[in-house]
Amino acid sequence: MNRLYLRSHKLQMRKMYLIILAGITAGIFCFGGAYAQDKNIPSEYYNASTIPDSLKQDADIVVRYDALEIKVKGAGKATYNEHTLVTILNEKGKHAAILQEYYEKRRNTINTFSMRVYDAAGKLIKKYSKSDAYDGSATEEGTMISDARFLGIKHNIGSYPITVETEVDETLSSFIDLPGWLIQTPETSVQFSKCKVWVDPSAGFRYKTRNFDQKPEKANDGSWDTYAWEVKNLKVVKPEEDSKAWQYLPKVSFAVNSFVFFDRPGDISTWKGYGKWQQELNADVNSLSTARAEEIRKMTDTIKTDKEKVRFLYRYLQQNMRYVSIQLGIGGFKPFPASFVDEKKYGDCKALSNYMCALLKAVNIPAYYAIVNAGANEEPADPNFPSDPFNHIIVCVPLKSDTTWLECTSNTSEFGKLGAFTENRNALLVTEDGGKLVNTPKSSAEDNQFNSEVHLKLDPSGQGKAEIKILSSGGYRDIFVDEIPTLKADEQREYLLRYLNIKQPESFNYRPEDDIKGFKQVKLNMEFDQFYDMAAGDKQFYKPRVFDLWTATVPVAEKRKTTYFFRHPMRKTCVTTIDLPQGFTIDALPTNVSLKFTYGNYEATYKYDEAKNQVIAITKFNLTNQAIPANKYTEMQQYFDDIARAQNKKMVIKRKAA
Repeated sequence: MNRLYLRSHKLQMRKMYLIILAGITAGIFCFGGAYAQDKNIPSEYYNASTIPDSLKQDADIVVRYDALEIKVKGAGKATYNEHTLVTILNEKGKHAAILQEYYEKRRNTINTFSMRVYDAAGKLIKKYSKSDAYDGSATEEGTMISDARFLGIKHNIGSYPITVETEVDETLSSFIDLPGWLIQTPETSVQFSKCKVWVDPSAGFRYKTRNFDQKPEKANDGSWDTYAWEVKNLKVVKPEEDSKAWQYLPKVSFAVNSFVFFDRPGDISTWKGYGKWQQELNADVNSLSTARAEEIRKMTDTIKTDKEKVRFLYRYLQQNMRYVSIQLGIGGFKPFPASFVDEKKYGDCKALSNYMCALLKAVNIPAYYAIVNAGANEEPADPNFPSDPFNHIIVCVPLKSDTTWLECTSNTSEFGKLGAFTENRNALLVTEDGGKLVNTPKSSAEDNQFNSEVHLKLDPSGQGKAEIKILSSGGYRDIFVDEIPTLKADEQREYLLRYLNIKQPESFNYRPEDDIKGFKQVKLNMEFDQFYDMAAGDKQFYKPRVFDLWTATVPVAEKRKTTYFFRHPMRKTCVTTIDLPQGFTIDALPTNVSLKFTYGNYEATYKYDEAKNQVIAITKFNLTNQAIPANKYTEMQQYFDDIARAQNKKMVIKRKAA
């Protein structure tokens, strides 16, 4: 099982479960109006009409009752029980009628897995048990082989509201992290929820709260330390546009200092200790054979600097190895041997990163296996709470002049560039002395450029021919290198027209070309039967560009609470040269504009060259930070509105007098 499963399997697997469970009808027991309510839950919780109005506002789901119990008996030994009752108010909440849980035979055993369904009045109408569940492979997309499996039940809802009761009981026999208590999810209110943890005092239990300030009730009954939390009547937390769930959803995370994972004991009380466990796990797989190491040295013996050797070997990796995920047993944490990757020419993020370290080790360049939580603007690891929130591996190479980071799963990534997937967050370096938490680099606007040149030729009837050249780097380069090549020709056309907000042309040609000093170059040629927006008498009205550099606006929000995230900082430019039709001259140009924002600026200038009968429009857009604090949201909203108004101004041309 890989780290992605261990961290948040319910969310990661939901799409797959929905596909697999669609159309599967589990064995059902029907009860004609019978009651089978749990005596430990107040009876009114089963009746949808008793939900307070304050909890129905903006809600798709109301958690009527939730009880989570975790017992930690020792390192690698625990039990988990969750009993939940939810009322689903509308179709948007239908996912709450899906119950799923993953398992691996050597890691956990699912003892109880059940669902009961009640009508709006609280009468039991359907019942599902573990024997009715679908039992299938939990291999995620992109993974060739995995021993992870899941149990799943899906109830098809006929009418709303409906109440669903579920219970899951598990025995955990091998773990690093404990499950946490996710108190609330988007579009969900909570009427009552509680969590209790029993811990053997010798386990070294720790907890961390996020967006939640309640202290637990602590007790000791002689054999167990206990920690208990309880919440009531939590109203819906509405997600703000382009925010991240970890910023606003309440959660309590749990950890114990000592763990056992696949019979391998470890200490996660410190980052150093956890890194030491991973270092020992990798110790017998991180070297090439003596003969192969000598071949690698000969490949690089004419390269003068360590930095260029790293560049050469990274390119060798990209050209010769491919990404394939195989997750079996402890293989979700232990990479394949470097010699295996060298022979078979494939591996997952662990194996390829370990192999890159082995290549560099062969030429006496130190490099570190680095564990990171990947995903654009994902929650960073907490320096004060050692745990395993990670899902990906990269490589850190500390050279004398600088530190170089390498993404080893991509055949197209630029050397030394991480991108939005892993930049600007904490990573755990696995060193000879154990783990060391460090920051990955943050990209700048200069690292993510979109530079374009457009030549637009107009004719007297309003037809137009456009030649566009785009040079892109960083996140924009990824679009043209990783995304567009996967599309068919007609899909590429629609993607680019939509992405660049270009009016529909009569003809379209897209041509990718070679990189120029790290910039991906592409060219587009288009013809338009009518490029002007409108014509009146002897005048024609045009946008003075083929596409806008910036098209986004954001809604007004009086009291923004969370950070607004872009994928990355950016620098965008466009120089548009417009050949006016023969017999026409300029009548009016938009006014030059210069707009400023705390984290960026926008400029547009327009000039008419009478000798050439051309208009030159130069537009620039800069964003210096991808994370916009909540207190700057209103300024950003007004700034984007001002850009939209400026870009809507027209160029007017008129026919010359005879």
